[in-house]
Amino acid sequence: MAVCVAVIAKENYPLYIRSVPTENELKFHYMVHTSLDVVDEKISAMGKALVDQRELYLGLLYPTEDYKVYGYVTNSKVKFVMVVDSSNTALRDNEIRSMFRKLHNSYTDVMCNPFYNPGDRIQSRAFDSMVTSMMIQEPRFQ
Repeated sequence: MAVCVAVIAKENYPLYIRSVPTENELKFHYMVHTSLDVVDEKISAMGKALVDQRELYLGLLYPTEDYKVYGYVTNSKVKFVMVVDSSNTALRDNEIRSMFRKLHNSYTDVMCNPFYNPGDRIQSRAFDSMVTSMMIQEPRFQ
């Protein structure tokens, strides 16, 4: 279960950031901000290694005592950062990938809206409700 979801623009300013326990909101903003350095390192390392450009999932950026921070980058260099509670050991890597794919699809829907100006803060109700469902809902096991 995600406790914080952030969408960061190519120029490293937040387009959208949402955290569930609002009393720790500043802490999550800081975690997202500090993870951008790790995202940039991973992107530059991927560029040098000439790996498959279709791989957008960056994986675990860094763990802390209470949380794990995961990253994802779109082809247009928009970054998605997700902070997950470390106590949730049942959350697997492929479930995190599917959460990022769902987030990316919803972000694409926002970008396809003719009334949205790229670079503005995301204020879509549909995007917000999708993020809320990702934060509340535990992953389904098959």
